Amino acid sequence: MKRISLLGSTGSIGRNALKIIKHNPDKYRAVALSAGRNIDLLLEQIDEFRPKAVSVLDEDLANILRTRLKRNTETEVYSGAEGFRRMATLKEVDTVISAMTGAAGLAPTYAAIEAGKDIALANKEAMVMAGSLIMDGVKNKKQTVLPIDSEHSAILQSLQGHPREDVRRIILTASGGPFRDMPLEDMEKVTPQQTQEHPTWSMGRKINVDSATLMNKGLEAIEAKWFFGLNMDQIDIVIHPQSIVHSMVEYKDGSVIAQMGVPNMITPISYALSYPHHVENHLSPLQLDEIGTLSFEKPDRNRFKCLDLALQAGRIGGSMPTVLNAANEIAVDAFLEGRLGFLQIPMLIERTMEAHTAYDIDHIEGVMEADSWARQRAEEALSSLRISQ
Repeated sequence: MKRISLLGSTGSIGRNALKIIKHNPDKYRAVALSAGRNIDLLLEQIDEFRPKAVSVLDEDLANILRTRLKRNTETEVYSGAEGFRRMATLKEVDTVISAMTGAAGLAPTYAAIEAGKDIALANKEAMVMAGSLIMDGVKNKKQTVLPIDSEHSAILQSLQGHPREDVRRIILTASGGPFRDMPLEDMEKVTPQQTQEHPTWSMGRKINVDSATLMNKGLEAIEAKWFFGLNMDQIDIVIHPQSIVHSMVEYKDGSVIAQMGVPNMITPISYALSYPHHVENHLSPLQLDEIGTLSFEKPDRNRFKCLDLALQAGRIGGSMPTVLNAANEIAVDAFLEGRLGFLQIPMLIERTMEAHTAYDIDHIEGVMEADSWARQRAEEALSSLRISQ
């Protein structure tokens, strides 16, 4: 029985993870849940799973939650950064699903590693910002960190039974997002609502924007570098609109092994929890004869400049990926709030990166310093950019 703390229980990953826990009561138990502001859904989850403790974004929300809990509920309620850290380090927990969005997920994830917990990681920003620290921490404590992203899960599966020194490269697949075929001149007028209409996946608002700019794929490339001990020049990216091939590994003899499946996050979440076993689920089987055609193409770097910026940050290393991530979060928030145009997102990120001199990251405080500096610098640069009309 794995005793699980779920960071981000009300998001897309969190809801799917709870489906898996519900359908496998002999294997998993939800001991702790963390959410942001969606206390209505969190209340339903508390009623169904009866966790020992939960945490929400701030104390005002925690007080509202406490007053709405049923009298016979023994669930303890916490709040804020300290509450999230507590959920990640409870002594009753052995596995933490890190599914919070953005840089906010780093601190509790790192605390969980320091506490000796196994990690199922969906929060790619944590690995982008502090990949070396996370992998070193896991190695020192002899615990596991396993990917939940469908792409990294596919790579993990395609590596099974093969010596790592035989790997030539990995190939990450990307759906291309909603603007894959949109003329560049039309992309200037893309609205926040348009970015939420992803053709394949159901994700949160921030991740939908990252998918639309292809920043998501750049962050995944940096994440793959750390997960699998690769150089950035061993990572390629192709557009695959059908989202059936989730990623591939090419070996030195030219063999390419791909992992395929229906586009549903249940599979990679389940694999991270049951590794190295594949547990039965209720998804419909993949019917390749019904899909017909699988296509692949190179991403258009002129139209998706965020991808190049991410790959550049990954090559530079040190504090630069943290700066990239922080500037992207500021830019995406500004875009969603109507303060920045869609094609200005990479402009803001590039200005912030150009102002930064990368330094080595050897402790978590250095990560947080780079994150804070980049957010302040990006906000300053934001004031000088006019919204594209």
